[in-house]
Amino acid sequence: MNATLPTADALRAALAGLLDGLPPRQATQAVDRLIAHYRGTIPTDTPVLRDRSDVAAYAAYRMPATFEAVRSALDALREAAPDWAPATHTDVGGGTGAASWAVAGAWEGPRTTVLDWAEPALALGRELAGVSGIPGLRAAEWQRARIGQDLALGATDLVTVSYVLNELTPQARTALVDDAARAAQAVVVVEAGTPDGYARIIEARGRLTAAGLTVAAPCPHSDACPIEPGTDWCHFSARVSRSSLHRKVKGGSLPYEDEKFSYVVATRFTPRPVAERITRRPQIRKGQVLLELCTRDEGLRRATVTKRHGALYRAARDIDWGDAWPPPQDPDQEPSGP
Repeated sequence: MNATLPTADALRAALAGLLDGLPPRQATQAVDRLIAHYRGTIPTDTPVLRDRSDVAAYAAYRMPATFEAVRSALDALREAAPDWAPATHTDVGGGTGAASWAVAGAWEGPRTTVLDWAEPALALGRELAGVSGIPGLRAAEWQRARIGQDLALGATDLVTVSYVLNELTPQARTALVDDAARAAQAVVVVEAGTPDGYARIIEARGRLTAAGLTVAAPCPHSDACPIEPGTDWCHFSARVSRSSLHRKVKGGSLPYEDEKFSYVVATRFTPRPVAERITRRPQIRKGQVLLELCTRDEGLRRATVTKRHGALYRAARDIDWGDAWPPPQDPDQEPSGP
């Protein structure tokens, strides 16, 4: 990736500069309310971010994590479609623009439009984009729009919908996903990595494929998810470095946290999904690595990679949750497969 494009460090620096002096107690109270909402199951028909205080707290609390989750989903899209790049991008319910930062970090030059119904969020998003130093972000359009059944998206290459479906009624969710499928060449939907978040992703996935799109990630196929409903849920994890501001607002002491998320990427064009994807954190044992995989042809399966697999074993020790399996190999390397 071009080294001049935005990174998580650049985002944190922009947040710290704009939110310097944020009253800790007021921010903490706002964060507690936002956590209760984002982990809840009650949809709303009013903006969640009501004023500058809410937006400042949200930005400090959520933007780094949302950025990393969306960046992971975009990495999977780039892996499945390495020759494709969007010229236009619409960030639906984009708030302060975390997904737009991730898009600007994945490709150079997309023209981004951020839609949200909370003007305070859009205002702060504009400020952050303005100090980013990134031409694509600084040129982004920030438009107030009611996210729901009445939204009509214009044609665009890429639509991102991150941590938005939980805010909508069931009717508004289906309308938004259907409209995104109609308008875009690629749709990326990200939700919290909870059973409820996964259920929303599965619902969106079904609507996207019914509209004729192909699943590019994380699944190796566009068939029904092999997870039996109610027994488990598919989710992934992204490591988020915490700034001092982030730790102050969230009350944590560790320099990082792990953001759990579920997602689906679907495209109007033909992608090249991975053959298998690691669906849980690999378990490293003495002389072996245990992998849980979602596969193209066998559904869910477990694999054990041992030292006798040579280079594949060494690769397995470095593989991560959410990665493709098997990893790319040099032509002269031994055949893969546990």
